[in-house]
Amino acid sequence: MMKIGTTIRAFRLQKGLSQGDIEKKTGLLRCYLSRVENGHTVPSLDTLSKIATALDLPISQFFSEEAPGRSLSTQKFSDDELRFLTQIRRYSSNLNESDRRLLLAMVKKFAATATR
Repeated sequence: MMKIGTTIRAFRLQKGLSQGDIEKKTGLLRCYLSRVENGHTVPSLDTLSKIATALDLPISQFFSEEAPGRSLSTQKFSDDELRFLTQIRRYSSNLNESDRRLLLAMVKKFAATATR
């Protein structure tokens, strides 16, 4: 059984953040974060997305079968890349499939011209 609160706490501690730091970044009350981390409350996906953004993680990281420390250490992204990808994820959720394909084609084109 997945314990989302335990996973959130592990990532938060690994990044050296307090519940107060997450409160400031998300607007979620510290007491609410405590209830989530202790398994008394299950956050909505919207709330989980806010927490993931505050931790500079993709929301999918909370559902990974790997341990938090291990999955982060194998990730090859810099902090800037993670922030960029988090922003892309945030804005792309409003796009339809056609626009997503167009965006991906543009990124591929930019990448191809940048390596020349």
